[in-house]
Amino acid sequence: MDTLTPTQRSERMSRVRSKDTKPEMAVRRLVHGLGYRYRLHGRKLPGHPDLVFASRRKVIFVHGCFWHRHPRCKNTRLPKSKLDFWKPKLEDNRKRDLKSQRMLRKLGWAYLVIWECEVNGTEVLTKRIIDFLEG
Repeated sequence: MDTLTPTQRSERMSRVRSKDTKPEMAVRRLVHGLGYRYRLHGRKLPGHPDLVFASRRKVIFVHGCFWHRHPRCKNTRLPKSKLDFWKPKLEDNRKRDLKSQRMLRKLGWAYLVIWECEVNGTEVLTKRIIDFLEG
């Protein structure tokens, strides 16, 4: 059973953003600080990547661990209520991500997934981003 009323739940869920999230903004600041320029939310590409480096044919996704089911992450827990709703929804998100990644690869694009829980480790993340964009 949900601990919130439908009105409270609706209000809380309306605060969940799909763009300009804190992890995404942190990655954008980091990438920009490294001197790379990019486009945002490539609508013409599968999965609408968060950062698009068109001249390099590379994209970066910044995924929330809960919403995109980060394997072996403590933030990937399932809600305690309405599992019949949440399990299929979250699994569909994961399947859609994998499909988008396959399609990008097929179109000749490389992708990097940065998980929400990885954003705080800036030294390791900086190296991963540079290796990805320069490699």
